[in-house]
Amino acid sequence: MLVKIVRSGLISAALLLFLFITWFSLEFYRPMKTPPNTIVFEVEKGQTAKEIALNLKKNEIIKKTWPFLVGYRVFFSAQSLKAGEYAIAIPDSPKNILQVLSEGSVYLHSITIPEGLIIQEIAGLLDSAGFSAKQDFLQDVEETSLISSLDKDAPNLEGYLFPETYRFAKGTPSEEIVAAMVFQFTKVFAQKWIERPAELGMSIRDIVTLASLIEKETSLRKEKKIVSAVFHNRLKIGMKLDCDPTIIYVLKLEGRFKDRLRTRDLKYDSPFNTYLYAGLPPGPIANPGRDSLEAALYPADEKFLYFVSKNDGSHHFSQTFREHQNAVNKYQRR
Repeated sequence: MLVKIVRSGLISAALLLFLFITWFSLEFYRPMKTPPNTIVFEVEKGQTAKEIALNLKKNEIIKKTWPFLVGYRVFFSAQSLKAGEYAIAIPDSPKNILQVLSEGSVYLHSITIPEGLIIQEIAGLLDSAGFSAKQDFLQDVEETSLISSLDKDAPNLEGYLFPETYRFAKGTPSEEIVAAMVFQFTKVFAQKWIERPAELGMSIRDIVTLASLIEKETSLRKEKKIVSAVFHNRLKIGMKLDCDPTIIYVLKLEGRFKDRLRTRDLKYDSPFNTYLYAGLPPGPIANPGRDSLEAALYPADEKFLYFVSKNDGSHHFSQTFREHQNAVNKYQRR
């Protein structure tokens, strides 16, 4: 009799276990019924699995917490659930969600760094977009070991923060952001153009500086190599570059730029003032893009020495001063 009771109990227990496993499997591997959507969900540092499960339920990503928690204990307890933001496409099963959280496949935010920004402007852009704090970024760009093999004289990373669209996770340290931008510069420059500066009798720093001038003078790709030719031609004969953006740069650094350049600014005594000093300024005045770097390395085969804005984004190029004066009268007449 006792044997029958024990056997009956074991059968009942096995049946109950089978039913529970079946029920659990249905809940754990099956997405809940909900309209398709993508929800950005954040796991905060130090949160427990129970707290995460409750937040998932609150955000209507999972229907019940117990399948998530049981599945975590059974299949994922050896792995931590990583802090960060996740883009979870629902409907999805608790099993798949646990897989994502345990792998740390965090959501990456896109940010575009336009060509021609200076370090301070990039820092402000990152700060306002919710990435690194401005002061942290400004501190990290002082570390120049990342480009020491290319430019041992650089006082900071101005010119080497490559303009590009980047994707970073929330909370990415500013030093990682800086490293990513410098890596992109080295990836673009070192592979294609590393030997070209020496062929021109210039250093990589010279080229990056020249490219930054080109970047600030024109946004038109078709003009960049012609502007480069003007600057190369002037450098060859020792003629001052007379580049307005070089003065604007130093005025910005000192917080003195007031929306436009004034006549008195042309006499501002700074080694960056290319109206006062011949040759290139001491360093880059912006962070140039690919087209400007290429233009600095491969100028057009032109004899132009002058150019003036036509007030439509393009420029008129001249070989002689008289022709240039006529163009100034034509396009800059008040």
